[in-house]
Amino acid sequence: MKSKTRLIAACGALAASAGLITAAFFGCKDKMEEHVVGKAEPLTEASAEPATLPAYDYVPSEDGMTERAKTLLKQNKDIVAWIKIDQTKVDYPVVKDPGEVPEGVAYYGGDAHEVNSYYLDRGIDRQFHREGCLFMDFRDDFGSVEEDQSENIVIYGHNMANNTMFGSIRRYRQDYDFFEAAPFIELSSNYRDYDYVIAYCCITSGHTYTDYGYWDMEELDDEETFNEYVSLAKGRQLFDTGVDVKYGDKLLTLSTCYANEDNSRFIIIARRLRDGEKAGDLSTITRTEEYKKAHAPTEPSTEETTEAAQ
Repeated sequence: MKSKTRLIAACGALAASAGLITAAFFGCKDKMEEHVVGKAEPLTEASAEPATLPAYDYVPSEDGMTERAKTLLKQNKDIVAWIKIDQTKVDYPVVKDPGEVPEGVAYYGGDAHEVNSYYLDRGIDRQFHREGCLFMDFRDDFGSVEEDQSENIVIYGHNMANNTMFGSIRRYRQDYDFFEAAPFIELSSNYRDYDYVIAYCCITSGHTYTDYGYWDMEELDDEETFNEYVSLAKGRQLFDTGVDVKYGDKLLTLSTCYANEDNSRFIIIARRLRDGEKAGDLSTITRTEEYKKAHAPTEPSTEETTEAAQ
């Protein structure tokens, strides 16, 4: 996809000061959260509670919009996707931020809003909800034409203490073995379903002066920019998944708050499955050569072989 002019998104009503990307942006709630930042958090048990919205039975259409999308778009014209991660509470519709909203737009309540701020504290019904909803960056393209889709889809959500929104994905940083249990992400557009495998889990800065402005890197259509994005993610990864990522892969980045004190973020970067790979079967996923060498079965020594033969 052709690169767009990169913009630094400004925060809206929850920002601490104008022009700064704050804890409100990228899914960070203020200190009203029920956990104490800096203390060890207990492992989060996967919840059996239903998603905020009822699930709709639907059959994906081969040549048009899905029936689920048609139903949801009657509620909100900004809905562009549905995301689901097994063994977490992530099972929600995703809206696309409307961008800068001028005063007087009745659909958005008549007030002006900065980019990537409207859904910070509003649900898909556009009414006030402290937890907001999951929203896609206003610059992203996740439409019906795959060639036009952004190389990196960025979705923001609050790190809620009750595990709603992106609260439950903290399990990936609290228990590294959880990746093996739930490595896949389902992301459905309004037209078809896509499967992704998690490649990197990272903690990084949310400040504008960081060298890793992941929120401003949706269009990775040249190899140098793509490789830079991946290299910066590798340098911050909490553990090695071994998942191979290369130029040409479609990426998905999930962003939520990590700590208010240093304005840090926890992000998960996944890539779309390639031909031959199957969701639900990690053994089909292409791994890096370094990972395969490091995890290759150890051949028995000559002494061990001799002893076994006796």
